[in-house]
Amino acid sequence: MSIFSNLFRKPQLGKPVDLSVVGIDMHSHFIPGIDDGAKTMKDSLELLRAMEELGYKKAITTPHVMGDFFRNTTAIITTGLEQVRNAAKAEGLQIEIEAAAEYYYDYDLEGKIKSERLLTFGLDYFLFEVSYMNAPDNLDAFIFLLQTNGYKPVLAHPERYPFWYSKNLEHYEKLKDKGVYFQLNINALSGHYSIGAKRVAEQMIDKGWYEFLGSDCHHPGHIELMKKAQKENALQKLIASGKLLNNTL
Repeated sequence: MSIFSNLFRKPQLGKPVDLSVVGIDMHSHFIPGIDDGAKTMKDSLELLRAMEELGYKKAITTPHVMGDFFRNTTAIITTGLEQVRNAAKAEGLQIEIEAAAEYYYDYDLEGKIKSERLLTFGLDYFLFEVSYMNAPDNLDAFIFLLQTNGYKPVLAHPERYPFWYSKNLEHYEKLKDKGVYFQLNINALSGHYSIGAKRVAEQMIDKGWYEFLGSDCHHPGHIELMKKAQKENALQKLIASGKLLNNTL
C-alpha cells in the first residue's frame, strides 16, 4: 500500500461494532450441499456457531435458486432447513434458523412467480440478485411483476454490480423510487469485493438507501472478513441510522 493510499483511507473504529444489535441475519448459505455455501453439515454447524458468537440470535439462510446451476426448489430448501435445525439442536446451538432463498433473475424466474408461491422472509420480502456481468434487461417490468404478485423486492448486494456503480448512483436512485429494498453485504465494507464496491456502499449508507444488512456468508473466510468489517465506521453509521429492518424479521 502506498503512502497516498494511507492518506485517503478512512480511520477505523477502535472497538468492533456489536452485531447483536442487528440480531438477525437475512442472507447466508448454510444448508449443506445445495449451492456454493456450506458443503457438509459440519461446515453448517461451524458457521452457525460463529454467527452465534458474533451476537446473532437468528439466521435466515437463503440458498441460491438459479435455472442453470442451482436448481433448488422450495421442497429441497425446507427439507435441508429441517436437517440443519435438528443438527443444530443436537449440538446445543441457541441460534434460531429459518430459510428463504436468493433468487437469480433469469429466464426461469418470471414463470415461477406466475405459477407458484416462492420463498420469502419477514413480511413477504423477496431476495433476488442479478448478473454481475451485464445490466439486466426488463428489470423495471420484473419489479412490477413481483409487486403485483404480493412480493416486496429486495435487491441483494447492489454495491457489487459494477455496471451501475462505475457510472453514477442514478440507477440506484431509480430503483429506490420504485420501492426496491436494498441489502448490504457486510463484507463489502471490508473491501473484500473491490474498493469500488466498498466506496459505493459507503455512499449508499450516507444516503440512507439500505434497509437490510446481510452476511452472505458461505464459508469461514467470510466470518473473518465480518470481524474486519466490524471495525468500519460506515457499519456503525448504518446501524445507528435506524434504517435497518433486520430486527423486524
